[in-house]
Amino acid sequence: MTEAATARRSRITPEREAELYGAVLDLLREVGYDALTMDAVAARTRSSKATLYRQWGGKAELVARAIRQTKPVRISDVDTGSLRGDFHAFVAREDDCGMEQNNALMRGLAMATHTNPDLLKAFREQVVEPEMAEFRRVLQRAVDRGEVAPDNPALQFVVHMVIGALAMRAIIEDRPPTQAFLRSYIDAVVLPALGVPTA
Repeated sequence: MTEAATARRSRITPEREAELYGAVLDLLREVGYDALTMDAVAARTRSSKATLYRQWGGKAELVARAIRQTKPVRISDVDTGSLRGDFHAFVAREDDCGMEQNNALMRGLAMATHTNPDLLKAFREQVVEPEMAEFRRVLQRAVDRGEVAPDNPALQFVVHMVIGALAMRAIIEDRPPTQAFLRSYIDAVVLPALGVPTA
């Protein structure tokens, strides 16, 4: 982020910012990305559109940052001493209800990125790239501990595996992802691919 953008954003308190992000997420769940407007956000949050545009530049950036705020605990901040423990801690970041709501929201946004290049760019910068960086740090720790071979070809596909499981369970089984499902998936698919024992 540029210094100018940082200065712009610093005028809103963290509490007010969290309130705005919560309202954006509520509106996204109610109407979807395409129907969400800055007018609606301004009305819901008792803000002026000028303030919203000054702070975030536009709808895409505001939505991407709101989504980023749903991930308060970074996976790399939790170091259990084992890759399995770290992954299970990652799964425990949110309960089943929150996971279902966020997964539905992310599916809707993924569809919207196909026709909104600004959203795709902001989503990659604010959500995808930070999450991938977090996974890389966790995996590097496992490599450094000797749990995973540094040349294991599955290392570059871990994010794809986990996101795929989250996104596809509803389509394949018509069931939401749950903590139990993801823990089982990690133990049965991800860790074996990395050569990590699950016992």
